[in-house]
Amino acid sequence: MLIEIHSWLDNKLLYSAQAETLKDAVEAAVKANVSLNRASLDGARLVGARLVGASLVGASLDGASLDG
Repeated sequence: MLIEIHSWLDNKLLYSAQAETLKDAVEAAVKANVSLNRASLDGARLVGARLVGASLVGASLDGASLDG
């Protein structure tokens, strides 16, 4: 399915991908060196996501699950 990641500040599209889950889309964005600064990721289930090198400055992660 098409997953889009938008900025919480101005709703600008930061990244879109065909992915099974938001976690997969976030990992693909990180792998592609896409900045996710100010990304709206509230409530995202990112358990076990590989986020090494991710740029998440100012990202909204309220209620996100980040264990592992």
